[in-house]
Amino acid sequence: MRPGYRAAVFGLALLWTGQVISADMPGPEEPPAPPPQEEKGIWAAIAYSSADVRYGFFWGADKRQEAMDIALKHCENAGGKACSVVSVFRNHRHWDDDDQTGFPYNHCGALALGKKEANRFTPWGAKSAETRREAEDLALQACEAAGAQCKIREWVCT
Repeated sequence: MRPGYRAAVFGLALLWTGQVISADMPGPEEPPAPPPQEEKGIWAAIAYSSADVRYGFFWGADKRQEAMDIALKHCENAGGKACSVVSVFRNHRHWDDDDQTGFPYNHCGALALGKKEANRFTPWGAKSAETRREAEDLALQACEAAGAQCKIREWVCT
């Protein structure tokens, strides 16, 4: 009897007795994952690139990911080389929009920037809140926490 044949027969005998489970054999079927919960509302996002002080905004999206993707694209189109989403927020499309996800309905967002100086990090802050004034105040506070004097560069309410 050839050595490979003997090992194969032994392996089949163990498998038949239930003592070995092969990693490449299909296991019990997994139930399908539940579909992601619908996120209701009108979505907005702010993307920022601190490397070159470029930013992009988008508002009016039906989905969170859509708002994020388009804000990133606007930032990159503005010349941003290291853009990332720094704030995502939404407004109610309908008054009964509570989708039980816990994601707040902050209707407005703002971006504050400090004075740009050569060879130095430019302080910034991006925040969202229920009103424009609150969003601007929070963004200014975040920016000025670095000890700089900051100004609102952009704001949007959905």
